[in-house]
Amino acid sequence: MTDLASLLGELAAFGLAIGFSPLHIGLLLLLLLGPKPLQRGGWFVAAWLVTAALAVALLLTVGHGLVLSMEKGTSHRTGLDLLAAGALLGLGLKELLSKEEEGAGPPGWTRRLDQFSAMPLPLLLAISAALQVASPDDLFLFAKAATSLLAARLGRGTEVLATAVFSLVSASLLLTPLLALLLVGPERILPLLERGKQGLFAKGDLLVGLVSVALALYLGWQGIEGLQLA
Repeated sequence: MTDLASLLGELAAFGLAIGFSPLHIGLLLLLLLGPKPLQRGGWFVAAWLVTAALAVALLLTVGHGLVLSMEKGTSHRTGLDLLAAGALLGLGLKELLSKEEEGAGPPGWTRRLDQFSAMPLPLLLAISAALQVASPDDLFLFAKAATSLLAARLGRGTEVLATAVFSLVSASLLLTPLLALLLVGPERILPLLERGKQGLFAKGDLLVGLVSVALALYLGWQGIEGLQLA
């Protein structure tokens, strides 16, 4: 039970790191502030859930097929830890340094969100899914989630359940405003969503940088520990 709780905690951390995407959260907020908010926002979140689950399922299928050894200290896992740490450290420093250079203004990506949110829904969902798995840091985090599941040697049923939990946690930052709008109503929630959007545009890159550096330090420590065990 302790091992399962530790595994779910690790999956939750990786899921939250993937889910903290200012681009996707900003897109969702624009959809919820626009026409047909529940319909368009609901499909957007559903597409995120399906993409996250499919990404991990595909990596698990490849991992099982290759019979990779993913216990702590093995070359595959240690190498992935160190590569992920380097990628996340680079991303974090880039976000923090670029934020200092830009100053108080909103980052450049915010100016393109209105164009994305106005796209036909099927095209928007396809682009969103591609962006969800396109960046190297997110690919590393998906791979780390799959690695943790492979190392746990779970039964297929438990593996599917853990993948579903990971997908749900990764979408939690998107589900929160969607459920708030559904349960509380637009009159009370829309002003909060507008303020949340402005705050995200102002501080999103800074928070992504801090989260990336924190994860890089954790994965770097895991990689060094793996080298000592090898």
